[in-house]
Amino acid sequence: MPQSIQHPDASAAPPKSVATARRSKARYGILALLAIGTMINYLDRTVLGIAAPQLTKELGISAALMGVMFSAFSWSYVASQIPGGLFLDRFGSKITYYLSMTLWSCFTLAQGFVHNVGALLACRLGLGVTEAPCFPTNSRIVATWFPQSERAMATGTYTVGEYIGLAFFSPFLFALMGAFGWRSLFWVVGGVGVVFGLVWWRFYREPRDHPGANAAELEYIEAGGGLTHRKASKEATAATGNNGGFSWRTIGQLLKHRQLTGICLGQFAGNSTLVFFLTWFPTYLATERHMGWLKIGFFAIMPFIAASIGVMFGGTFSDWLLRRGVSANVARKLPIIAGLLLASTIILANYVESNVTVIVILSVAFFAQGMAALGWTLVSDIAPDGLLGVTGGIFNFAANLAGIVTPLVVGFIVSATGSFVGALVFIGVVALIGALSYIFIVGDIKRIVLRD
Repeated sequence: MPQSIQHPDASAAPPKSVATARRSKARYGILALLAIGTMINYLDRTVLGIAAPQLTKELGISAALMGVMFSAFSWSYVASQIPGGLFLDRFGSKITYYLSMTLWSCFTLAQGFVHNVGALLACRLGLGVTEAPCFPTNSRIVATWFPQSERAMATGTYTVGEYIGLAFFSPFLFALMGAFGWRSLFWVVGGVGVVFGLVWWRFYREPRDHPGANAAELEYIEAGGGLTHRKASKEATAATGNNGGFSWRTIGQLLKHRQLTGICLGQFAGNSTLVFFLTWFPTYLATERHMGWLKIGFFAIMPFIAASIGVMFGGTFSDWLLRRGVSANVARKLPIIAGLLLASTIILANYVESNVTVIVILSVAFFAQGMAALGWTLVSDIAPDGLLGVTGGIFNFAANLAGIVTPLVVGFIVSATGSFVGALVFIGVVALIGALSYIFIVGDIKRIVLRD
């Protein structure tokens, strides 16, 4: 899950005269648009997981092939990161987000009409391509609309939307599928996205063009480092990996440093837990735990609420440690290590009978994954001067690689064994490896210096 990269040398606080002036709050309306857009983004990419138990039966798709369908989204999503960033730089935030949301919503709608594997695969690939510009655009808008001192809050707000939407809409979606079938999920979620695209087009404005942003608010944003597309471009570059200094030689040099390889392995591990919940979790409840649709909808809320709390807690705890003089090594790494170790307890779900206990275990594991979502903060700490984009691109590739590998591995395990036992062991072991990576590989959190 991408987060805004904080630059310690940026101006974090505006002058007192500006900060104390009465100013409008148009930026919070823009943040609300981003949060809703991000929520819809994750509903569109994960609604296949909710539909999977019924869809696989109707289309005759095996567990292994379903793993391919889940994974296909990430193939095109990863491949389209740089082109999506280039489109954003060329056409700006408003038109990029509108086209991205409208087109990805159309691909979601189309999934409700598929009758074979080929059509479903094409829709998943199209969804990945069209969703690719979303998070670079989020970063650009936050950097444009918010002063440095508010960007972590803004990023956290729209990031939590990833979990909250799935938590609160899951009961409705499962009830909808129970009443009208799996195709209705894609029609409703896709239709909502198309409508919201029109809302976005109507209400989004750049700061200086927004009728609700007064001079005091614009001055406040600019004094804190906002309003400049150059800074926003740096944020988007970090998410896409598109950087003027890109070269394969540079990537090879960076990967020789333990700090980067260690946090990449850790991020892959944390995202593997996330991807399991975004793809296979409903099927696990339906086939392994034999729950009905309404019960699944109710129980599915808990882990996603826990994860959203974990995201906020991990960042708050880390900042709290830093404010009390704890070193960056401890303050940044401790929540991640603790989160990954705790996420590995997902294996315990294999050894309990009670569904309530299983949900408690899964909620703890997902809470822990949220705690571990601090990796992007470390990227800004270790990236060599002038190579933040390349470093962030490598890191983001590792994060999204989990979206390709994890659904495939889980699908093949379930297909081969007829059970999720081995799949949960895989998720738990990967989380444990991630924790060990931070303990033994990452080393000191310090800026990488490349030799000429």
